[in-house]
Amino acid sequence: MRQFFLYKFIPLVGLFIAGVSLACSLTPRSATAPTFVAPGGVNSPTNTPAAVASIGGGSVTTAEVALPETGSPITPEPQSTNEPQQAPTPTLTPTEPIVNTTPIIYYTQAGDTLPVVATRFGVQPEEIYSPDDIPETALFNPGQVLIIPNRLANTTSSQHFMPDSEVVYSPSALDFDVDDFAMGSGGYLSEYSQYLATTGVTTGPDVVLRIATENSINPRLLLALLEYQAGWVYDLEPSGSLEFPLGQTRPRDEGLYKQLAWVVNQLSIGYYGWREGRLTEIEFKDGVTARLAPDLNAGTAALQYYFAQLYDSEQWIAALDIDSGFPALYDAMFGSPWVRALSVEPLYPPDLEQPRLILPFMINQIWSYSGGPHGAWERDGAWAAVDFAPGSLVPGCFDTEVYTVAAASGLVVRSENGMVSIDLDGDGREQTGWVLIYLHIAEKGRVPPGTWVERGDLIGHPSCEGGFSTGTHLHMARKYNGEWIVADGPLPFVMSGWTVHAGDKAYDGTMSRGNQSIPANPLSPFESQIIRRSTDP
Repeated sequence: MRQFFLYKFIPLVGLFIAGVSLACSLTPRSATAPTFVAPGGVNSPTNTPAAVASIGGGSVTTAEVALPETGSPITPEPQSTNEPQQAPTPTLTPTEPIVNTTPIIYYTQAGDTLPVVATRFGVQPEEIYSPDDIPETALFNPGQVLIIPNRLANTTSSQHFMPDSEVVYSPSALDFDVDDFAMGSGGYLSEYSQYLATTGVTTGPDVVLRIATENSINPRLLLALLEYQAGWVYDLEPSGSLEFPLGQTRPRDEGLYKQLAWVVNQLSIGYYGWREGRLTEIEFKDGVTARLAPDLNAGTAALQYYFAQLYDSEQWIAALDIDSGFPALYDAMFGSPWVRALSVEPLYPPDLEQPRLILPFMINQIWSYSGGPHGAWERDGAWAAVDFAPGSLVPGCFDTEVYTVAAASGLVVRSENGMVSIDLDGDGREQTGWVLIYLHIAEKGRVPPGTWVERGDLIGHPSCEGGFSTGTHLHMARKYNGEWIVADGPLPFVMSGWTVHAGDKAYDGTMSRGNQSIPANPLSPFESQIIRRSTDP
């Protein structure tokens, strides 16, 4: 792991939120159980018993790991809450727990909803209060004050060190040129190339840009991780692995493309898992678990999760040190991310509405709702995509003359490798405004880039081309300002009046309109059939 030092002082602001339990299972811990100690020495137990750090559900015997006391960099929005406390660690007794009744004052962040905030803080939605009206399911206005019971102890640091806009491929990276930066840095990446089935011999910078674009992950972040873990950006002869530069050492993951694909998948799990309320804790390589601080932003949660997949708890602390770890390197490479964030965040405002969309196939054709909400690009991450399959008597992958159509008017900005990207604001930038992604579109008959399409115009034929597919179908997802928009969230995926609902696991769920409901089913039974009508909204 490479170490770097920050050459300029970053003002620190923010307060720490007291306390968090260690794991999902809230079991009483013994007096000798090891803990992941909260930053700043705030370790007061609460009326929710703390859980033990565990490996596979059993207690570990590693030494206690203390996080250093840190602050938060200047952010576009106020972040944390309670006044810092200096409190000794009291003795826990299962029958007589010490209760911390001081409530937490939390300032909402962009993308917050009441159910998700409640999940992060370990409380019920009805226990949260505010001087202002609280929307039950809609997005909060950033900066709204919430009063929340203090139920958690021993969280990771609540320090914010990475804005959301620096994790997703957002407007903050509009003018960033990956090739220019890599070539100007003169490291191994500038001379690297690998053969890809779809694009042939592909340069290292082009691999980075392709992965960033397809997954909507900021290319600055990918370059910084490649430098931090392997020294590929600045060193011609890096000390890191040339086959597995980013730490995933399975033979099938050899090469930059596969390494970066693994990276963006982990970042997406962290970012969108936190955004959607599906991720509340992390487990380090040494088996120690820790609850994520409930007032983190999604960008910081993504990096905390990512580094937990690589390092043990002590290495993880070093990696996130603002003076010598990854945040310091990032600032040294690209300048303050918070300055850029000021001009582009929040990525989507609380009053944002989805434009009118139609079902992506022709009128009176029979299709199947074959997949409910699931990963937008890589298998994991944001549950932003849904699948539709054309009617057929042939299973698996087959050629079809059936067309997909544009769900809304816009400019086709990409048409390659089995996918089509439609920019609804027409500025030719996928990092701004609403964008629709179509995947598994056959090359034959596919609309070329630069084409303006109206709602209902032909896009191409569904197929198995592009990515992994077990049968001919269309995979469709939405982005806004570079962030994947969850299909069943505060901005639900609505097409021709049909609203998408997620199931308990990826690919499950339904679409409903009025009193009608259609279940997602990859086998395309009669119950999953859906037809677009001329009278649809």
